[in-house]
Amino acid sequence: MAKIKITQVKSVIDRPERQKKTMAALGLRKMNASVEVEATPQILGMVTKVNHLVTVQELA
Repeated sequence: MAKIKITQVKSVIDRPERQKKTMAALGLRKMNASVEVEATPQILGMVTKVNHLVTVQELA
């Protein structure tokens, strides 16, 4: 599978608890933090739910 880099660009303060837990499950806990993960359907679904808080880059 392809890898993607997910970077948190907005704060989770004043967001629903579900979005906060999704961000934590992705491994994002601080602003401008990045994680590299496999682009599985589960991860892509989580990214879709919080796409307004993150940016996504495909890695070669």
